[in-house]
Amino acid sequence: MISDKGGEGPAPATTILYISYHRFLLSPLKIMATAPLTPPIPSSLASSKCHSSSRSKPPPLLSPSPPNSLPLLPSQKRRELLLKAGLGLLPLALVETILKVPSAEAKDAVVGSYLPPSPSDSSFVVFKATPKDTPALRAGNVEPYQFIIPPTWKQMRVANILSGNYCQPKCAEPWVEVKFEDEKQGKLQVVASPLIRLTNKPNATIEDIGNPEKVIASLGPFVTGNTYDPDELLETTVEKRGDLTYYKYALETPFALTGSHNLAVATAKGNTVVLFVVSASEKQWQASQKTLKAMLDSFQV
Repeated sequence: MISDKGGEGPAPATTILYISYHRFLLSPLKIMATAPLTPPIPSSLASSKCHSSSRSKPPPLLSPSPPNSLPLLPSQKRRELLLKAGLGLLPLALVETILKVPSAEAKDAVVGSYLPPSPSDSSFVVFKATPKDTPALRAGNVEPYQFIIPPTWKQMRVANILSGNYCQPKCAEPWVEVKFEDEKQGKLQVVASPLIRLTNKPNATIEDIGNPEKVIASLGPFVTGNTYDPDELLETTVEKRGDLTYYKYALETPFALTGSHNLAVATAKGNTVVLFVVSASEKQWQASQKTLKAMLDSFQV
């Protein structure tokens, strides 16, 4: 490499990282992140006369940390990994997407550590959806809702393509609002559907859309995660709360992706139909059936 003064000199750090970045594009990330960029010299060659002290080894691309240096913090370790993978010049947000590194906003803690307890039952906490929680709430495309949830559950990430973030406020298809999960008790999700998908009447009530069987026929696949068979419907009930009517469902769904047992409740308000679903496998259902029913009964828009 020719230096600025016309002589030979070490390659600038920018050039090294640029070369490393292109190596990353041509090699799997895991290999680049764990393997040294300079291959080790076989011991047989290292002892050979051709590697005499008169010929110095090429300088490493990244100098190791001094043995007496302070331990690296997690963020520093992440940066060191990015440099080793040749990604040090890319924006951190893009790099974290590539590496699937959870961001600081990930809610890895159980909900009981940040949600308030339920005033009616101390064994639950209350989740009240606000505009900071979902794209549809920020766009004013869905009414706020709330429900109780056991404190041991965790809020899960909703993929951007499923959240409706790309189409608000005029989404033509249903989207997932929020998701929660507990590996011992089951899963929870709130799904919102644009009213126009189910009826042409503006500001329609759920009764305007049709009876409970008609509504679940349209929204059933969003309960099961794949297909809906009317034979899977065990029970329907209609409940009036204030100005809204709620359709409640109990389904046994042996082939559903969400679980073999599903409970759901749906209502319509404004421009959307909101569907609340709790799901469980056979093993989870035996242990948490009562808890899941309490969660279902608590849902309100």
